[in-house]
Amino acid sequence: MKPFFYLLLCTTALISCTRKPQFSEPTLARVGSAVLTVAEARNAIPHHTFKEDSIKAFEKYRDDWIEQQIILQDAYRLRVHRQPEIQDRLNKIQDDFLAKAAQQYILGELELEVQVSDEEARAYYQENKDSFVLEERYVRYRHLIASSLTDAQRARQDLLRGVDWTLVANDFSINPEVALRESERFWPESIAAGDVNILNRYLKVIGLSEITVIERVGNQYHFVQLMEERAKGDHPDLEWLIVQIKEWLILEKRRRAFNTYVKNLYLQAQANNEIETFNVLQEN
Repeated sequence: MKPFFYLLLCTTALISCTRKPQFSEPTLARVGSAVLTVAEARNAIPHHTFKEDSIKAFEKYRDDWIEQQIILQDAYRLRVHRQPEIQDRLNKIQDDFLAKAAQQYILGELELEVQVSDEEARAYYQENKDSFVLEERYVRYRHLIASSLTDAQRARQDLLRGVDWTLVANDFSINPEVALRESERFWPESIAAGDVNILNRYLKVIGLSEITVIERVGNQYHFVQLMEERAKGDHPDLEWLIVQIKEWLILEKRRRAFNTYVKNLYLQAQANNEIETFNVLQEN
């Protein structure tokens, strides 16, 4: 072989050995043949941790992943996974995981059988109404938060004069949509206006339609007006519960559908002579 071609061949081989591997998507780390992508790390990092400091979260997860991969590679080198007790445990973990995955898959296939209509939920509520009672007093109230004392005073005065709540909220509230939406629902007395403790205490003692004094909290000005109340022991409105009742009924239908499916599997296996049981004799 001529010296020039030999040198070219060696140079090409050297470049091939030292060239960094190419990745098809953004990558954080590589250990041997294992690769950690940005997407995999992002999906694994808890949302609150990522939100606090995304760069730090990525670095922490990457470093932990590298350490784990190094340990894993050494475990394979030491053939730890070949030890009988380790294999038994790995097989158990795999079987448990596969059984749970199969259950989720089966439930997904049965999804059409576990729909619950509003009519079903209403019927369930009527049949079991005595089981639904309020465990504490509930209140519906208006909570206005203004950016200035002047706006809060004008809003309070308008409500006292009978001006429509929608107009007052749109004119003076710092967040009219939230104020209007939250004024339409009932709240447990224990958490009503819970972000401002003094207002929560007012709601426990003021009368219907009464408006509290204006309270300053930070740079904002608050007051509440009590509109309706439900006593402890009363029956809640169905609309408060319909979503929850539907969730309960869906869970119950899922449980029944899955149990029926498993029972059919059992009967089929039994008919095929695939199941055999033995008595366990206790020797003294």
